[in-house]
Amino acid sequence: MTGNGIKVAIIDLYNNEVNEGMRCIKEIVSETKSPAGVNLSYNVYETRFKDVIPGTEYDIYISSGGPGSPFEGKGTSWENKYFKFLDDILAFNQNNSDRKKYVFFICHSFQMMTRYFKFADVEKRNSKSFGVLPFNLTDAGKKDFIFENLPDPFYAADFREYHVINPDKKIFSELSADILATEYEDDYSENALMAVRISPEIAGTQFHPEADPNSMLYHFKQDERKKFIISKYGEDKYFEMLAFIDQQDKIKLTRKTVLPNFLNSAIDKLNFTPA
Repeated sequence: MTGNGIKVAIIDLYNNEVNEGMRCIKEIVSETKSPAGVNLSYNVYETRFKDVIPGTEYDIYISSGGPGSPFEGKGTSWENKYFKFLDDILAFNQNNSDRKKYVFFICHSFQMMTRYFKFADVEKRNSKSFGVLPFNLTDAGKKDFIFENLPDPFYAADFREYHVINPDKKIFSELSADILATEYEDDYSENALMAVRISPEIAGTQFHPEADPNSMLYHFKQDERKKFIISKYGEDKYFEMLAFIDQQDKIKLTRKTVLPNFLNSAIDKLNFTPA
């Protein structure tokens, strides 16, 4: 396939909140290698804050995390545009056998994806989840390329007040979708969904695969969050999580595995050659 280069759209759902997620996503995209002679570029769309959404002119899309409830946008212009965008991506992929659009959803976007596809329930947790935590790979997850070389359990950054539970087996079957990872421990007997693949082109994670040591230290050093972790997990667990930040087999490994694998696979399948 020839063209003018690989175009990536980053959909920002942080609603103008100060965050580290967007920096991390931009860095991962910028670090991604494209084929020789093929330019890779990205544009950012502040969807919640500025009510803008990309069209189908991009090759790859990454939809970010964000604050608050995944239901607070109901009836708003930006949410309507967001779901219409997903309609357009699905229609494009269904009508093009030799060229697809690739989409990755993170945290808040994962909950929005769940609402859109209706494959599970999105509910408020009994308490917030925050920290560097372990997650289990399912049999499908162990075979999925985005988790290649990750151990089971693997560790990732997790910040959320909501969770995705009670998967609907009928809808998963209709979509030919797979649960790739689940929560290690939860307040429910059935652990929350942490990663789902909708199709070869579309996947998402409830955790933050983009998180790096600097972003985690930013969060851990805030008094409110430090107190929260200690109150929920204990002081020993807080310092254990701090130690996890710099360990090569924890969030550093997840950061250099999940999103890079998604991007590299998409680029390979797009089969770009110099124009």
